[in-house]
Amino acid sequence: MRAIAVLCMVEVHTAAIIPPEGISVGHPAAFVAAAFGGMAAPMFVAISGWGIHMSAIRRAADPAHNAGIWLRWLAPRILLLSLCQLLVNLLLSADRGGRFEWQTPGVLTLLAIGALLAPVLIRLSMRSRALLMLVMMATPLALGDISGPDWSWWERVGSEGVSEWLARLLWNGTYPAVPWLGFVLLGSLIYDLADNPAARERGIVLGLAATTVTAAIAAFEEIPWALTEGEAVLTFFPASTAFLVVSGTFVLIAHRALEGSEASGGEPGGGDRLASLESAGRITLTIYVAHFAVLGAVASAMQGEPRLELVPAFAATIANTLIWIPLAAWHQKHIPNISFEALLNRLS
Repeated sequence: MRAIAVLCMVEVHTAAIIPPEGISVGHPAAFVAAAFGGMAAPMFVAISGWGIHMSAIRRAADPAHNAGIWLRWLAPRILLLSLCQLLVNLLLSADRGGRFEWQTPGVLTLLAIGALLAPVLIRLSMRSRALLMLVMMATPLALGDISGPDWSWWERVGSEGVSEWLARLLWNGTYPAVPWLGFVLLGSLIYDLADNPAARERGIVLGLAATTVTAAIAAFEEIPWALTEGEAVLTFFPASTAFLVVSGTFVLIAHRALEGSEASGGEPGGGDRLASLESAGRITLTIYVAHFAVLGAVASAMQGEPRLELVPAFAATIANTLIWIPLAAWHQKHIPNISFEALLNRLS
């Protein structure tokens, strides 16, 4: 699931950099791209939260663990994730035709916050974390105008001074801690419920019921069901409560589908057909950062150039998404020790 999450992120970002000419919001291709976009980031954050939670639990289980050991676990993760976020921003800088300012907080700084909170979160009961997750998903209702519902993209990724940067990091950036930490908590719950598929399936049923309600509201109010931003029931920038609930539901569905009967000793979903993704799953952070180097070069080269037609744009998007599968396999065979993951292991 790690590999699928990062590949979905690659697809979404590629589609954003090379959007096809003449595609409106109502076009089927736009709907498919939006569906991937709505699923990719929640899945990526939830699976990363799963990994952070698992690693923190293992560290806490060490009889010798103390404040010093926790610091040696935390410091490399927070530093590396923050530096990788800075690198991503520079690779896709607005000055080179990209989408970010150099100081823009993003998904990696969100994960750094998740790592920082992990020693506290693992001490909470599963019920307490579930309640906290629901609170996070409800926070957009309380944030209101503070989250910047009418902001342009450049207002959301820009900041002047420390106070604005902290606001983008915490509640009105692209992936602010509030409410996106809800997905980190969801990942921790998925980990804890590994041996209780019935509980996860109850969550899926409740989520699908809520999803049906959001679709009914959209039909009754005669407004779009989902848009990246604007007036809709589900919005990504800023993340609405309805979006958080619906995308969280689809994260659970995706996890359940990929798990198959593995929890009961059987085969995972897809069996051996997904074995080719194992290498990519081991270096998701490396792929995430590296694909921005490619997109940064493309964005710089395309400044002032006309958009591609639908078929070439679609082909380029799919090619840039799938190429990371054989590249990851080659990497793991020949240079497995050269990656951000390997660096993190050495630093820890």
